Amino acid sequence: MSAANPETVLITGASSGIGLELAKLFAADGSRLILSARNTEALEKLARELRSEHKIEAIVLPADLSLPESPKRIFQELSGQKISVDVLVNNAGFGLHDEFVQLPLARQLEIIQVNVMALTELTGLFLPGMIARKRGGILNVASVAGFLPGPSMAVYYASKAFVLSFTEALVEELTGTGVIISAFCPGATETNFSQVARGQKSRASKSVKMPADVASRYGYQAFRKKQAVAIPGFINRCLVFLIRILPRWSVRKAVNSYNKRD
Repeated sequence: MSAANPETVLITGASSGIGLELAKLFAADGSRLILSARNTEALEKLARELRSEHKIEAIVLPADLSLPESPKRIFQELSGQKISVDVLVNNAGFGLHDEFVQLPLARQLEIIQVNVMALTELTGLFLPGMIARKRGGILNVASVAGFLPGPSMAVYYASKAFVLSFTEALVEELTGTGVIISAFCPGATETNFSQVARGQKSRASKSVKMPADVASRYGYQAFRKKQAVAIPGFINRCLVFLIRILPRWSVRKAVNSYNKRD
């Protein structure tokens, strides 16, 4: 896209963490941004910073993707303003930590609504326009968790397995359309994810976490290179390789032991 006609990028979950860092990277590339999340104040602050630093247009579009009506509302609002989305970044997501039966079922269904249903619906709403224009792309933020069963975070891990499988299937379906799609699969990252997942509990172990800006840059660059699956970090890539060759029972037990640590 030219400087006079920059690509338009919609980023969900843009108020913090990986979503915020991806917004910075797209802004540095001259993209026009549509920033969406629940935290309007944080979105407005980010939009001001990006407008000032990169001289780009940044539109704030607050939305709570745990509400089933939100994806269609986002699509209709942008369509009403004659805004075509060139790149969709499905980043919004969350998880909860505890055994399945110990967590409120309603909250676990919200994980599926945000991580799976909203991502799928937004993809289904915006993808046809990209195909018709023969350009564009979708960056789905999955996780290394998508390669694993996740005792004590069962629904979250399962939701990311859906994102990974769904994205890889679309990679093949979109061949030759001019539209690219990529699954970004970070491992442990320095964001507020753990605080949300664990509530007031914090993990005492000093597991190494990749800075959010480093992980996000890897995912961004992989998307620009049309890489189908992007796993940042040598250790994470080794982990995924081991998962494929180890017996499933041993993987389950290892993840169970890891997730049960306080």
